[in-house]
Amino acid sequence: MRITGGIYKGRTVVCPPGIIRPAMDMMRESLFSILGNLEGKSWLDLFTGSGCVGIEAASRGASPVHIVEKDRLKKATIISNISMVESDIKLFMADVRRFIPTAKQQYDIVYADPPFPMSGKVELAEAVDKQKLLTPGGLFIIHYPSEEKKQWPEQVGNLVCYDERKYGRSTLRFFKNQITQEQADV
Repeated sequence: MRITGGIYKGRTVVCPPGIIRPAMDMMRESLFSILGNLEGKSWLDLFTGSGCVGIEAASRGASPVHIVEKDRLKKATIISNISMVESDIKLFMADVRRFIPTAKQQYDIVYADPPFPMSGKVELAEAVDKQKLLTPGGLFIIHYPSEEKKQWPEQVGNLVCYDERKYGRSTLRFFKNQITQEQADV
């Protein structure tokens, strides 16, 4: 896999051993084109796999970038992959469902790419909202199999769906946190 844009464009990312479904280059490039400039945005990549999406975010200016993976067999490869990143990137080796309730900061963008067979993806979005992982106006983006579209509501807590893109068998759904800074300050 290659980084598709930003300061690390063209650099290679190695796939770690074990089960992995890397985000397609075309879909990844489209995702980051939709998001635009990430300078000064914090990024959380849940189910990182190879670290590729987090590296892509850092390549396009996001900082800090935090990536989460539970499969310890992938750790060495992920660490090797993220070693090219000179900005603030940090790997958390944890199960996402345990990480979310213990997260200590908010993020401008939370990206989730859970294994396609995993159940409870809507509950994952609910946990992100309940834990207040997103900054006011922040984005939650989830990648899921297109056949699961019917299970996704237009709103999950304070997260409102504002866009959806289909790429073959995959769908990206974009939610925006409707909490404003004024509401958050209360």
